Amino acid sequence: MFSEIHLLQKELLKIYVSLSTTKKLHALIVKTRLSYDPFYATQIVRWYAIHGDLWSARYTFDKSPNRSVFLWNSIIRAHAQARRFADAFSLLRKMLRTDIKPDNYTCACMVRACSERFDMYGLKLVHAIAIVSGLRSDSICSSALVTAYSKLTLVEEASKVFYGIPEPDLVMWNTMISAYGNCGLWNKGLELYNKMQIMGKQPDGYTFVGLLLGLAHSSIGQGIHGICLKNSFDSDVHVGSALVSMYSRCKSMNSAYKVFSGIFQPDLVTWSALISGYSQSGEHERALFIFKKLTWSGKKPDSILTASVLAATAEMANAKPGSEIHAYVLRQGLESDIMVCSALIDMYSKCSFLNLGIRVFEIMPERNIVSYNALILGFGLHGLASQAFRMFEEILDNGLRPDDCTFSALLCSCCHAGLVEDGKKIFIRMKEDFCIQARAEHYVYLVKLLGMNGELEEAYSLVLSLPEPVDHGIWGALLSCCEAFGNSRLAEIIAQRLIKNNPGSGSYKVMLSNIYAGDGRWEDARELRDDKRESKMWKTPGLSWFGGNAFY
Repeated sequence: MFSEIHLLQKELLKIYVSLSTTKKLHALIVKTRLSYDPFYATQIVRWYAIHGDLWSARYTFDKSPNRSVFLWNSIIRAHAQARRFADAFSLLRKMLRTDIKPDNYTCACMVRACSERFDMYGLKLVHAIAIVSGLRSDSICSSALVTAYSKLTLVEEASKVFYGIPEPDLVMWNTMISAYGNCGLWNKGLELYNKMQIMGKQPDGYTFVGLLLGLAHSSIGQGIHGICLKNSFDSDVHVGSALVSMYSRCKSMNSAYKVFSGIFQPDLVTWSALISGYSQSGEHERALFIFKKLTWSGKKPDSILTASVLAATAEMANAKPGSEIHAYVLRQGLESDIMVCSALIDMYSKCSFLNLGIRVFEIMPERNIVSYNALILGFGLHGLASQAFRMFEEILDNGLRPDDCTFSALLCSCCHAGLVEDGKKIFIRMKEDFCIQARAEHYVYLVKLLGMNGELEEAYSLVLSLPEPVDHGIWGALLSCCEAFGNSRLAEIIAQRLIKNNPGSGSYKVMLSNIYAGDGRWEDARELRDDKRESKMWKTPGLSWFGGNAFY
């Protein structure tokens, strides 16, 4: 009898059953009084959780007289995976009041739950429970803690956990290296990799993936790529994807494509990295071509990738490829996806087909702040400020909270319509009513509003009041306003500052030279142009080729 029950237990661990079968097995176990055995209760709880029936899972747990740590883990994990975090914590507190101590899986589950809801206080509480429970050096619990702390950008806490482990295994080394990468501290990751090598630990593919995370230095990336080749990790799909992402961030698209071409079966993440890289590098047509190549390969792009390539077509200001992607969206049933629809609105607006963007917005089954922002920006770009303001009021009426992009779109609308006072009110309202910190983009629009209204001194005073260093885009906006109004005195002050802070940029010298010429200061304009020619920064005159002859 004992051997038969043991065999049944082993089989139950392997099989997957439907919800109806789970209920039948539950009834049978209760009838045969096997529910007193925590093994069977654990399995029933696990199956109910798989099918999302938390009520039945909790009922089974509550009716179980003998509760093992595995049963506790099953019910806690069931609530955590269902994002019922408060219930999961309540169960953990209840468990701590019993004779059953949490094990490494209990703590790891709760650590992941805290990281998912970005609960710093809860994470530190679970960390304390793990220490009290004697799990300070446990690899499973420590790995979860390092990952969670890095996700919450608490990399110092993550490193304390790591360095508190006497003999970290390869998984722990990789986790800590990835933690540094996720927080942009790739130099720390390289230091840890060197320490790992000194201690005789052999890296694997995940080690190099962690080293490449967040890295945006092509020369260092090439060095890591060389190590990958030396250790034969270049064919690993995860390493290949990380290399493509790294080269894309560095805008080294030839290298990115070369790595991509060497991957036997690139996954969707790798395709996305390549397409995003081309888009961010300004090679929008190439991004569109790779997207088409992806669809020809039989893979189905997700909503994030589709939205990304729509953003690339918007930058091309060409509605034809955008409408082709729209047709693909309809064929793939993505027309109800908020992210995709928002990208469609943005694309049509920037391609001068605002009416199509409005139509997409109107038929959306659900809207969020991103979709409203896209339409407000579309109205603004077409000089329809009143419609943009109406959309803003609709946001508030629907209980949505505007974000910084909302106010950026509204300020853009004010700029295009020349609504200076409305722009000032929107800017003040953003900070005072919604407690949104102004970004450089907001100041650019405000400076443009004041400057193009002739209020150059007020705009200049505003920029001077900003904490240093002031974004060069803000100064550039003020300089363009000075050029428009021919204010050479103020333009000279601003241009000299910009040239000093950005010596490699010749555009500011061009603007200042034009202002000098417009003001009749021909000698100053000539000296500036001569200075630019000597530094080889002067623009090549525009030319076109026709019949083999160049025309300037």
